[in-house]
Amino acid sequence: MLDHLFCNVNLPDGTEGVDVGIREGKIVVVEKGLDAEALQTTEGKNCMLSAPFVDSHFHMDATLSLGQPRLNQSGTLLEGIQLWGELKPELTHEAIKDRALRYCDLAVSQGLLAVRSHVDVCDSRLLAVEALLEVKNQVKPYLDLQLVAFPQDGFYRSKNAESNLLKALDLGVEVVGGIPHFERTMEEGRLSVDALCRIAADRGLMVDMHCDESDDPMSRHVESLASVAIRYGLQGRVTGSHLTSMHSMDNYYVSKLIPLMLESGMHAIANPLINITLQGRHDSYPKRRGMTRVPELMASGINVAFGHDCVMDPWYPLGTADMLEVANMGLHVAQMTGIEAMKSCYQAVTANAACIMNLEGYGLQPGCNADLVMLEAHDPIEAIRLKAKRRMVMRRGKVIAENPSTPTRLNLDGRRSELDQRFV
Repeated sequence: MLDHLFCNVNLPDGTEGVDVGIREGKIVVVEKGLDAEALQTTEGKNCMLSAPFVDSHFHMDATLSLGQPRLNQSGTLLEGIQLWGELKPELTHEAIKDRALRYCDLAVSQGLLAVRSHVDVCDSRLLAVEALLEVKNQVKPYLDLQLVAFPQDGFYRSKNAESNLLKALDLGVEVVGGIPHFERTMEEGRLSVDALCRIAADRGLMVDMHCDESDDPMSRHVESLASVAIRYGLQGRVTGSHLTSMHSMDNYYVSKLIPLMLESGMHAIANPLINITLQGRHDSYPKRRGMTRVPELMASGINVAFGHDCVMDPWYPLGTADMLEVANMGLHVAQMTGIEAMKSCYQAVTANAACIMNLEGYGLQPGCNADLVMLEAHDPIEAIRLKAKRRMVMRRGKVIAENPSTPTRLNLDGRRSELDQRFV
C-alpha cells in the first residue's frame, strides 16, 4: 500500500506517462503502468512532476525590506550596499525573522524548497545570524535553509569582520562567504580569498564567494579562488557567485580561466534577474548584458546554477520567489534558445543548484525524498515559457501547498500565514 500515487505524469528528463509511488516520505517506485493501491491518488496527465526548485544564492536577511530607509535611485550595486549599511543599525531580531518567515512561506507556494542564503556578519550584534538560525530551525519541516557567513562590508575592510565570521560559524552557519572585489585593494581582495578558504579548509566547510561582481575586466578574484581551492584541497566544495566581470574579459584570458575553474572543481552561480539589473549601469551604448558566460561555463563541464539573489530589497525592487522567472531571464540574457540549452536552464534552478548545496536525497529516483512539485506543463521548456502554475507541492510525502491561485493558499502543519499585501 502506497501513501500517495501520482499517475500518468511526465518527468523533466523527457519520460512521459509514468506513475510515481510514495511511501513514508520517500519515492519508492517510478514506472509505467504501476499496479498498486494508494491511500491518495493524484492524476497527473499533461502535468510534469519535478524535484523542487532550489535557490542556491539569496539574501534572506535583506528580503522584503524595500524602501527602508529609502529606495535605490541609481540602481547600482554600490548604492544598494550603502542603503543596506544605513538600514543595519535599525534592524531588529524580530523584523529580520518576520520578513524571512514570510519569504519562506512564499517560496513554498512556488515549489521552492531549498535556499542558500548569505547572511551579513559585519554587524557585531550578529542579529541577522541569530534570527536566520532560528528561522532555519523553524522552517526545517518544509524548507532546507543553508546559511553562508558573508562579510558584506569586506573581510579586511570591516574592522570586526573576521572575528564576527568565526563567531557565526561557531553558532552553526555552514558555509564560508566573501566579497574580495569590495576590499580596498586588489591585493587585499586576493588575501581575503586565501584567508577565507583557509578557514573553510580548517573547519571542513564549503565556500561560496561573491566573486568579481563588477564590470571591470581586471577584477579577477575568481582566478585566485580557483587556485586557492586547489592548494587547500577544496575541490568540489567551492562556489563562485556572480562572476560578472567575465562578461568583460577578453576571450584569450577566459580560455585560460575556465580550464582553471574546471580543474578546481568550482561551481558557478549566475543571478540573471539581478546581474542584468545592476551591471552595465555605467555604460551608455553599447550596454553590456551583465551576466557571466553561462553557455561557455556549462559547455566546459562546470556545474552552473541560477540564483534569485534578491527580492524587494535595497538591490532589487521586484521578485516573487519564482525560480521559473529566474530561469526565463537566464535563458534570454544568455541567448540559450536551443532545445538542450533551454532544458539546461531548468536544470540550473533544480538539480544543478541542489548539487551546489549538497542536498541529500534530492531527485526523482526510488530512495529519494518525496519532495516534489507538480507543474501545469508538459516539459521543462513549457514550464519556463509559461512560468507554469504549481498544482501541488509536496515535502517528505506530505502535501504542503496545493492549487495556489494566490500565494496564501498554504498548509504548513496547520500554520496559515497571511502574506504581505504586496504579494496578493
